[in-house]
This record gives sequence, structure tokens and C-alpha cells, in this order.
Amino acid sequence: MNQAKASGSLEVICGSMFSGKTEELIRRLRRAEIARQRVAIFKPAIDSRYGNDHIVSHSEQKLRSEAVNTATEILEKIGDAQVIGIDEAQFFKEDLVAICNTLAATGRRVIVAGLDMDYRGKPFEPMPQLMAIAEQVTKTQAICMKCGEPASYTQRLTQARDRVVVGAKEMYEARCRACYEPPEE
Repeated sequence: MNQAKASGSLEVICGSMFSGKTEELIRRLRRAEIARQRVAIFKPAIDSRYGNDHIVSHSEQKLRSEAVNTATEILEKIGDAQVIGIDEAQFFKEDLVAICNTLAATGRRVIVAGLDMDYRGKPFEPMPQLMAIAEQVTKTQAICMKCGEPASYTQRLTQARDRVVVGAKEMYEARCRACYEPPEE
């Protein structure tokens, strides 16, 4: 007898800063809660901009979450959740890809949000790998803070050279391709 496998999935929401990624993640997770699905939400502990117990959009929408130091902790803390939300995925290591694949293979709906490019305009791992294996990819756009056109780039406003520098409006702007100024290497 052919027994049907539980149908899991991976959804990726990506784009530049200020493009509504977390807002879209919150919208999807709230809909899952309305449908009475068991939801577990995670964010990297490194992102403490708005506290450690919520994912928060720049428009100040928020949803309770749990901060974790590694993607492996997600596996340890999901319990019987049917829907897994992960924000700021670019701050996790490459093992997030295998973990998301495992969760989807066990019949769970996994929704991941994160920056697709870093401040240099380069792919921001593990997002490209997650997009490649996802059933659904949503690329959001912001508004260019220089000219008002649709924006897909994140312009860093500081001289910091580390790839990961956690910040918000005081450190970054959304820019279109024409207004984006790549940093000197």
C-alpha cells in the first residue's frame, strides 16, 4: 500500500533592508495562527535591535519569537510546531540550509526571511542556497531613499568593513541600482 508522505515546504522571503521582509513573514505566520496551526518562530540572538523575544518589522509590527545562537537550536526547540518561522536568516551559518530541508521533509511549513545581498551587493549566504531549494521565493523591494524608485540594494552609511554589522535607519538605506554606491574594496 502506498502511504502518502506529509507535504512540507520551504518559503523564502528576501530583499534589501526596509523592503518589508519581516512584515511579510509576520503576515504569513499570523495567518497560520488564525488557522490554528502550531507555530514556532526563531531569530538569531545577534539581532537584539528590538529585544530578544520578538521579531519586529521596521514598521513596528511584532510577533513573539525565541532567540537562538545557532540553527541547530531550532531543531531542539520546535516541539510539535507545524509552521516554523525564521527571521534574519543571513545571520545563520550554512547549516541552516540542511536544517530547513530536514524540517520541510518532515511535513512542516518553513518560512524564512533574510537579506539576499550584503552591503557590497554580493549574495548573502545562506540565502542563495535557501532560495535554490525553496518551493516559493518572494523577493520584496523597498523604495530608494535617494530617488524614490524601487530599491533592491542595501547601502551602508558607515565605514565599517565587517560583513555583519547589525543596525537600522541610522546605518543603512535602501537604494535602487542607479543610486547604489558599492564600497571600495
